[in-house]
Amino acid sequence: MPAVNVSNGNGFDPETLSKAAIPSNGIETTRKLGSIPSVSYPSNALRFLENQGLRQTDLEVCNQSKIKLNIVIVGAGLGGLATSIALARRGHSVTVLEQAAELGEVGAGIQIPSNSSRLLNRWGVCALLKDKAVAPQGMTFRRWENGSTIGYTKLIPDFSENFGAPYYVVHRAHFHEALHQRAIQLGVDVRVGCRVIDYDLDIPSVQLSSGALLSADLVVAADGVKSIARQRILGVERPPRSSGFAAYRATVDAERIKEDPDISWLLSKPSLNIWIGEKRHVMTYCIAAGESFNMVLSHVDESDPGTWNSDHAVNEMRKEFAGWDPQLTKIIHMIEKTIKWPLMNGQILPTWISPSRKVLILGDAAHAMVPYMSQGAAMAVEDGAALAKALDLVSDRNEISFALGVFEKERMARTSQMQEASLANGLLWHFADGPEQRARDISMQAEVEGKHFLTSANQWSDPVTQWWAYGYDAEKAMQKAWEVEVSGLIREISIPK
Repeated sequence: MPAVNVSNGNGFDPETLSKAAIPSNGIETTRKLGSIPSVSYPSNALRFLENQGLRQTDLEVCNQSKIKLNIVIVGAGLGGLATSIALARRGHSVTVLEQAAELGEVGAGIQIPSNSSRLLNRWGVCALLKDKAVAPQGMTFRRWENGSTIGYTKLIPDFSENFGAPYYVVHRAHFHEALHQRAIQLGVDVRVGCRVIDYDLDIPSVQLSSGALLSADLVVAADGVKSIARQRILGVERPPRSSGFAAYRATVDAERIKEDPDISWLLSKPSLNIWIGEKRHVMTYCIAAGESFNMVLSHVDESDPGTWNSDHAVNEMRKEFAGWDPQLTKIIHMIEKTIKWPLMNGQILPTWISPSRKVLILGDAAHAMVPYMSQGAAMAVEDGAALAKALDLVSDRNEISFALGVFEKERMARTSQMQEASLANGLLWHFADGPEQRARDISMQAEVEGKHFLTSANQWSDPVTQWWAYGYDAEKAMQKAWEVEVSGLIREISIPK
């Protein structure tokens, strides 16, 4: 029977379409909730059925992909290594190219929300973080001037019980080290000192600064906000834009805080605390197994980063938050050095995939976002999971282009919404004192008092936003997206021309 042409130029044998829609993949086959596989309207009424026996905290063994590919990943950051793990565990041959002479992550703390930790648990990464990661009991929003509680999200046990995975905070270096270790365990070839200077989108191949060429079946560029691949794919440069915000990142030795009776209460239990006020906020939590107090101090700053002077950063940071809660400013004055970062937001791109369908971008190269939902790295982890799942669903190399199209459609929708949610927090947290600020605080009052609520300005607590953000499973979402697209093809070929 002849192949059916689809919009991207590749085809499926119609006799295999119905089988492709719901492949038999053992443990990853879509679960049926009793006699109701799903409902098409927004509802949490069936969550109790999903939660039966779905608590996954250990390594999950997955089936090997039918089509094994030789894949080159450019960039050994968090997104590149996570993607390498997702692909290697399904049997693909993966090489990661990193331009730095040695691996390492710049920065301090990072959050691993449940939508990311669920995948990392499944892949065997969290087991390598057990002595380093901290599981906060909750997140407290505090008034800028006195630290009074205005919002609260209970993380333990709620997030593990509802989403099947904990919410962690960890040092970026420890997270990166765990990803690298797991990638090596799975046979990923991680090469340092390999700077990619150009791409051949048709072969596909990458050219290194040494002059060497490396070809592959698929090239995945996780090369960050300054991505070379993005410009090559689009034909024009579409870099992330300044959000108008910047952030000081710093750490304080937790022992210094414990020794001060005025502020030691902050470390009485693992928690996130965030002070919010006009055009500024400060996010804090402990990392490195509780030994280091991480701080991210965000503020409006539309100046050119090229004019910033690191020698003045500490004093400028202290001035930005002068007059805030004395307990907070006491800790700020303990900071001895800091790094100031511009906060960028990626433009919505027309595509992430080259015309040849052989080179693609993901992570910050595709969808940089401000950190106000703490989801930047989590979106890159989800990207890797979704890509590996999409490629796992193909049974013939001719289907790869179709799979990449399904991947792009699903991930573009998810990440653009997360960019929007992140920017929304930049509005919600930064009201000047006045009617909007008071209305916001009142909307969070029930959660502080432990009362039932249906909505909240706190997006970590708001029930609809919470389930959308943390209940999302990138691998299952990819499976569902595949089924929807293949079902559409079945309907298309069933209609007489």
